[in-house]
Amino acid sequence: MSIDAGQTRFRWIFAAALMAGASYFAAVRTGIDGAALIAWKGAGVGLLALWAAFNARSRDGWLIAVVLALGAFGDVLLAAAGLTVGALAFLAGHVVAVVLYLRNRARPWWMMLPAVMLVPLVAVVLGPTPDVGIGLYATGLGAMAGAALISRFPHVVGVGAMLFVLSDWLIFAETGALAGSPLPSLLIWPLYFAGQAMIAGGVIGFLTREGVQTSQ
Repeated sequence: MSIDAGQTRFRWIFAAALMAGASYFAAVRTGIDGAALIAWKGAGVGLLALWAAFNARSRDGWLIAVVLALGAFGDVLLAAAGLTVGALAFLAGHVVAVVLYLRNRARPWWMMLPAVMLVPLVAVVLGPTPDVGIGLYATGLGAMAGAALISRFPHVVGVGAMLFVLSDWLIFAETGALAGSPLPSLLIWPLYFAGQAMIAGGVIGFLTREGVQTSQ
């Protein structure tokens, strides 16, 4: 993961985020339920957002902190209010992420178009029935992933974005193409959280190193 341990601050918060995310996956399978589990779910990405905020030294640093905070908010809303409400928070995060990545574009914008088109197409195919809402959300998801892939951030950020895509595809497939399969429940959270951690670590690590080098 693209993090320089000698430069990023409050690394213990990042470590705590990883522990929260990993332990949530185990907690789900222990029978814990209710508000405690919802808070536990939000803690992983919430701590990543806190870590990003403590390390923010520029507008881009604050943008990734907002992206992660909206992701944590989406995690909580998915559990507390349902898929549609949670998806709106994630969609807002995708929009902010697109702004961040395009501000840091390293390749032509049109190179993100395959992801913009293919991600929603696959999402609709995997879902239970053709759904406009899924298509609209997945278009934002694809734009986020495509913009990450053409950004100047380390490759780990683009990989993290694609893991996020895979996680959401499995959510759509859970009641569609993979209904009855154990794979979605086993893979959704690990793929999602690993993707968020890679995005956070890659962006903040890069911005921190760049800031140090600029100040020297």
